[in-house]
Amino acid sequence: MKILLKKLAGLTLAASLMASAAHAETIRIALAETPSDELAAFFVALDRAKANGLDYEWTAFADEELAIQAVLSGQMDIGFGTPYAAMQRSKAPIRIIFQLSKLVFFPVTTMDYTSLKDLDGKPILLHSRGGGTDSIANVIEEREGIKLGERSYVPGSGNRVVALLAGQAEATILDLSNKNKIVAEAGDRFHSLPMFEVKASDEALFANLDWIKANEKDVDIFVQALASVWQDMAKDPTIIRRETNPDGPIGQLPAEVLAELDGFYADAVAGGLYDPNGGGRAAAQADLEWYTGAGQLEGDPATLNAEDFWYFAPLDAVAK
Repeated sequence: MKILLKKLAGLTLAASLMASAAHAETIRIALAETPSDELAAFFVALDRAKANGLDYEWTAFADEELAIQAVLSGQMDIGFGTPYAAMQRSKAPIRIIFQLSKLVFFPVTTMDYTSLKDLDGKPILLHSRGGGTDSIANVIEEREGIKLGERSYVPGSGNRVVALLAGQAEATILDLSNKNKIVAEAGDRFHSLPMFEVKASDEALFANLDWIKANEKDVDIFVQALASVWQDMAKDPTIIRRETNPDGPIGQLPAEVLAELDGFYADAVAGGLYDPNGGGRAAAQADLEWYTGAGQLEGDPATLNAEDFWYFAPLDAVAK
């Protein structure tokens, strides 16, 4: 198995595409961002899957949109994201197989803003075009009757925290851990605006249905590994730090980031970021309702067929 270890500072899309060619049995995984604390649990699951015979390699793309296109084109086998609009537009039978995280995010701004309505006409930093934070921004506009200003895309909540602290932005949408971090570090400058509850998927694992069925054994190993980590993490969030490979991509992150893994995952689990059962049918229905409301799916969520967007067999196999 080959794991592509990259130095984060020098990572570009061009460099990521220089990965050595996979042999026929190697699963090619398209990450939507560079390895970070947010991906530590995923890499623990990859290590467990490797121990059970899964052969894989990963490539970090610059954003979710590129990762989705890589799967649509057949360049990659499995991708990260919530590609509902792409699934509905594309003739390719793309299906979600596992919910990696929910849309537990918070609008964070300077003290100049006191409510979501104050964001009317103001620029905002988001994770990726067409992704979860983009959908949150759409729903904020619809519910509050406002129009946000220019949207700029900076993958990774931690990177958007850096932009805020550096004075490069006044408003963004952050995950629970990074929201807590910036308020703890600079609570005199930044705060979280009151926000409505969201139950839909932020990140999910998806692939072409034909490829899934042709590689059923490997997909089942992968989903089983993910479910085992998500379930163990729900009981004890410190499992992520303890099982992180010091020689792997997460183990190469700065020491100060690794020192915060326990807190990061404790906050995330307590905040309901992860479904121990991988989402499944309940998540699919929540997604249909959310992404139609966000304008990224067309139709009535009551009449849309969840199986046009999800393939439940791998999760059903885990449940058995």
